[in-house]
Amino acid sequence: MGILDEDVQRVRDTADIVAVISAHTQLKKAGNNWTGLCPFHGEKSPSFSVNADKGVFYCFGCQAKGDVISFVRDIDHLDFAGAVEFLASKSGIALRYTDRAEGDRREARGKLREAMVAAVEWYHERLLTGPDSGAARRYLRDRGFDGERVRQYKIGWAPDDWNQLVKALPFSPKVLRDAGLGRESKQGGTNDFFRARVLFPIFDVQGDPIGFGGRMMPGGRPPKYQNTPETSLYRKSKVLYGLNWAKDEAVRENEVIICEGYTDVIGFAEVGLNRAVATCGTALTDEHVRTIQRFAPRLVLAFDPDAAGQAAADRVYEWERKHEVEVAVAALPPGGDPADLARSDPGALRASIANAQPFLGFRIDRILAAADLRTPEGRGKVAEVALAAVAEHPNEFVRDQYVMTIAERCHLDPDRLRASLRSGGARPRVRVPTEVRRPPRADTPETEALRQAIADPATVLPLLDVALFDEPLYRAALVALQEADGDLHVAVEGADPLVGELLARLAVEDTDADPTDVRRLLLKDLGERAAADLQRDLNAFTGDFRGDEYRLLLEQHRWLLSRLESIGPDAPPDQMGEDELLAWLARRGEEDA
Repeated sequence: MGILDEDVQRVRDTADIVAVISAHTQLKKAGNNWTGLCPFHGEKSPSFSVNADKGVFYCFGCQAKGDVISFVRDIDHLDFAGAVEFLASKSGIALRYTDRAEGDRREARGKLREAMVAAVEWYHERLLTGPDSGAARRYLRDRGFDGERVRQYKIGWAPDDWNQLVKALPFSPKVLRDAGLGRESKQGGTNDFFRARVLFPIFDVQGDPIGFGGRMMPGGRPPKYQNTPETSLYRKSKVLYGLNWAKDEAVRENEVIICEGYTDVIGFAEVGLNRAVATCGTALTDEHVRTIQRFAPRLVLAFDPDAAGQAAADRVYEWERKHEVEVAVAALPPGGDPADLARSDPGALRASIANAQPFLGFRIDRILAAADLRTPEGRGKVAEVALAAVAEHPNEFVRDQYVMTIAERCHLDPDRLRASLRSGGARPRVRVPTEVRRPPRADTPETEALRQAIADPATVLPLLDVALFDEPLYRAALVALQEADGDLHVAVEGADPLVGELLARLAVEDTDADPTDVRRLLLKDLGERAAADLQRDLNAFTGDFRGDEYRLLLEQHRWLLSRLESIGPDAPPDQMGEDELLAWLARRGEEDA
């Protein structure tokens, strides 16, 4: 079930990969390609290259690769269909689906998105100009939100009335209820879901609105905070407020700041930290962490210190193990609120992130700071509590570092603490990273031939044979191109991951060599290897009687040497002779195999 293949191909062919990628990083023309800083990892020197003709990209730093669809998938954390639909909407392409029910579902979601866009604009305009929104504007001004910030974040106002939004928007009651904008009334009609609240629109990673966070006005009806209910667009266990704004800086800085509220995200942005996100009325979940790690490997919890210290250690360590992230805690002052600090002490807010501690280090410091270390009894008791926190960490080497910290602070023998830790049954669970194999990076005639085959498959592929390729990885890359009839996208998608990475990298590297010259180099290398093999076979014969087999090998050796002389650097081109030699070497290789 999905989008028709021909529509996917039409999107791939139509989308301008340079324009799409330029929305995330600045590209500059370099030869036949475009280069820039990689949007998938932080770097200071450009290692990211785009081949506009082939519609592919490759990063020489982090090995990110693919076409325009995979770029949108990775940069915006979308599934395949979502990426195709995003590009199709930008290109004005109407998609068709293999299953009619699936098409209907996608169309229904599109209606919900349209309703959300309209609601954001309606609520925003109501805040700016509505006769009933004066109190809301004053409340926002008191919290540091001037007109520019209100417009930047599309903040809105839901009037204290039953159904003004429902009556104003040109959508059916069902669409409004399914979008979380309306609710069924006791009389069977549809009323507005939000009333008398300041509204913060919540956007998905692409920047499309999917819900709202509503803040009660002082003296208003509880609850204090009210979010959009669960819909097909909005899942609070997955959604992170501000990720659409934070993702680019998060990639550059390899870090995401996680806070509790919408105004905290805005406060961090005000002090120049544009990589903050907030959960939407729920605790941080495994799905949130899975989303975040696509953008950065380090998570800084910018919660109230007591709340951060009480975060379940087993969940934090599981996230670090499962998602290969590092969890740290911001050094916020007690009772510190990022939104308030952004106005009262922006330097302290920035310092809290710069001085963020690893999660376990933060816990140990909090435990020790709360204890009376002046007496032996106080030091002994707190050492026991701190050691229990250390025992929860899965890495024995990390545990030992904190054992030494506790020993120093509590004036205790580290070996006694280690013995106590062992007797408590703490078992180390050290994760050993798997070594990732990478293809050879040396430039050879084989890699040059593959570049040529990618750039001009119709001309170059007929000149090449797998027998010309000695390196197995390069041979597999040629086979992938041959089986795909020269279609780079098909070859990359259907190949082994290492082969796909090689093809993607070579596709963004310039080449100006002559294909026939490259083939002659390959042919000469293959011929010289075969001549060396024949010479070894000849040397294996001893004595005066060597027989017919020896004479046959000797003839082959002499013939091969003469043919190799005919393809030397100063020899004139001889296409027929080279074809004959290649055919003979290929047959010989098959016989030897």
